[in-house]
Amino acid sequence: MNHYTCVGKFPTPMSVPYREFCPPDALARWVECCWQIQPAEALRAYPVRPDGCVDLFYSRETGLQIIGTMSATRHFDMAAGAAMGVRLHPGMAGRLIGAAPGELTDQRVGLEDLWGRRARELLDRMVEARAVAEQLRLLVAALPAPPPPDRIQRAIAALTASHGTADLKWIARQANLSARQFRRRCEEESGLPPKHLCRVLRFRHAWRLAETSAGRDWPGVAAEAGYFDQAHLIRDFRQLAGGPPTTVFSNTAAAAIG
Repeated sequence: MNHYTCVGKFPTPMSVPYREFCPPDALARWVECCWQIQPAEALRAYPVRPDGCVDLFYSRETGLQIIGTMSATRHFDMAAGAAMGVRLHPGMAGRLIGAAPGELTDQRVGLEDLWGRRARELLDRMVEARAVAEQLRLLVAALPAPPPPDRIQRAIAALTASHGTADLKWIARQANLSARQFRRRCEEESGLPPKHLCRVLRFRHAWRLAETSAGRDWPGVAAEAGYFDQAHLIRDFRQLAGGPPTTVFSNTAAAAIG
């Protein structure tokens, strides 16, 4: 796996080592990345921001879990030491985890509840493996070979590629569905209704743009991310991140300094 950098489900302050790795080519359409986070000390109420993805997660303290799609920022306690995961593209998790993402929204579920004996055997191998690279390899290898994406998954992939700015009626037509049918199927496959998924994808894109924006040009970020105006961006940040962008980013900087 090759190292690369982007912002995902676990954007971290600079003081918390975090890396992402490219998935195998055969799974690239389904898996966004593999990742590792390794805090030197326990993190309390650590903010994790929504990204539209489902994660297969492992740490020695929690074992194997599925982290469902998040509708807004949630806070997690994390023990010191390595934790890792496999992040699945929006709408692509169902066939890989064997459960409907729409039933897992805002939840953490033990993988054994879904996979039974297969999860217990995987956990035994994860515990025995000492190197993080080997543990990540085991996580990826445990995923079944998926069939080609169906029309719903292709539609959600198009929505994701547009960062949530594509016209939903047009997306539904491409999937040969009515707007109501697409809403139901999108929520089943991604964990979020289409409009909320669009908000999360646009928010995520704005976050990435802000991290690379000189001086945090919020009006420019809002325009490039597809918001009507800066006030629209601020409303989404309040609802999805718990505060206006200036406050959220200053808190992140304070965590990095600390």
